[in-house]
Amino acid sequence: MKRYFKYTIVSLCVLCLTSCEKFLERNPYDIMPSDYYHTEEELTAGIIGVYDKLGALYGSTWLYLMGHEADEGYYARANRPLGPQNFNFSASHSYVATVWRNCYEGIYRANFLLENIDKNSDIPRITRNRIRGEALFLRGHYYFVLVQMYGGVPLLLKPTKDGAADMNVPRSTAEDVYAQILDDFKMAEEMVPSITAIGHGGRVSKSAVRGMLARVCLYMAGYPLQIGKPKYEEARYWAGKVIQDAEAGHALNPDFTDVFIKYARDEYDIKESIFEVEFWGNRQDSYTETGTVGFNNGPFCSNPETGNGFGGLKVTAKLYKTYSSGDVRRDWTIANFTYRSSGANGAKTNITTTTESSLYDREPAKWRREYESLLPKTTSATPQNFPLLRYSDILLMYAEADFYASDEQVTTSALEYVNQVRRRAYGKLVDGATNINQYDLPASTDAATFEQEIRDERMREFAFEQMRKADLIRWGIFITEMKKVVNMMDANPPKADNIYSRDRFVNALYPRHLIWPIPSVEITMNSAMVQNPNW
Repeated sequence: MKRYFKYTIVSLCVLCLTSCEKFLERNPYDIMPSDYYHTEEELTAGIIGVYDKLGALYGSTWLYLMGHEADEGYYARANRPLGPQNFNFSASHSYVATVWRNCYEGIYRANFLLENIDKNSDIPRITRNRIRGEALFLRGHYYFVLVQMYGGVPLLLKPTKDGAADMNVPRSTAEDVYAQILDDFKMAEEMVPSITAIGHGGRVSKSAVRGMLARVCLYMAGYPLQIGKPKYEEARYWAGKVIQDAEAGHALNPDFTDVFIKYARDEYDIKESIFEVEFWGNRQDSYTETGTVGFNNGPFCSNPETGNGFGGLKVTAKLYKTYSSGDVRRDWTIANFTYRSSGANGAKTNITTTTESSLYDREPAKWRREYESLLPKTTSATPQNFPLLRYSDILLMYAEADFYASDEQVTTSALEYVNQVRRRAYGKLVDGATNINQYDLPASTDAATFEQEIRDERMREFAFEQMRKADLIRWGIFITEMKKVVNMMDANPPKADNIYSRDRFVNALYPRHLIWPIPSVEITMNSAMVQNPNW
């Protein structure tokens, strides 16, 4: 970390000021730090810089080269055997350092803003507190990513002004990091506005904070902290706050596919999409905040009319077989087509083979460039936003937390929230739908079945939204589920072109992959740093 401490205040300000977010526009300022944060515009520029690191974190490699999809899929090339995507890497791998760096740069920007936010008391307090709340939440979010990936990390809560004096900072415990995350989120919840006042999911709202509080508490309840019931109760409370917020009026979009079409078209739906990472532009306009959503994690495509796709991932038969016939999520999440190399936008050839060995050749298709409305389409850069929190997640988190907080009793509320997600999956939330209860879990569902259904619903609903590995780890079943993929491949091997993928799942069958190593550069440069076990 020492090398990141060496950023001066000037360079940090420049980083903040040369960043931008879709929800705000501003002109860059050429002002030294001592003269900065005296106006509302300067505070706005500062918080934009904190948001900017979300794009760096989630905009590219996160989507296909980090292994987050776990048992859902695998990297779609045999020519890159080393890396987190194949659970075959060391502490010196560049991606290990990149995630660390992006998170700490976001934290540094937040800390610098928080220290200077009250320089001018003439700026309305409501404005300062809103920005303060956003900075606190984003700092907490970056720490949440760090503690999931690396375990306990150094807690830096003040700006680093003298790198020479602050080079050697020991790791805090995971418990202490989580406690700080909760503190930051809870303070933010009191300061940020409702999502209806904001009008979109690209900026921190009360709904976003409450939903992420529920997620953090679920993680604290499970492995590795295993706090259990108290945190399940707290997770239920925060998820319930989102569900019960009449002003926000959150609800499922009746059409699952439309959720992702809206991301492609850069349309907001604050009832369903609560918090999302902003990307926009096509690199042929004045904006440079594009990402690779739909390119790296969508189907392969060489047709510029449709929009080029690298096709960085393929799916497992385990994922495909988790869906039932009639679940609209299956053929939207997993491509039942290939894009044609020429022709009109969206030209496809249907896939008809469904043998188990052939399923490994299919690609994720949640993010489809054919629906992008910004023209012309750039080869590898896209304007599609990436979701961090959707309302269906709130419903499933509540159901899970309620189940464990109620001593594994299946309550009416938990059952109803799971069934709402299921009804949408089978097209039964549409006005005029008949037999809306046809696909419900029955009231007689026992505890073991309900627990498995919660886990399977999360897989079906959030496939390739890069939460699967974290879910499996907190449930304590990551190695078990990866082993199931190996067993399925042994019983029905993938086609010859995809057989290389088996190594990925075999590689994952070691406890060290429950947590990433501390980057080698941090171990080398920070004498107080200690490496994670088995790395």
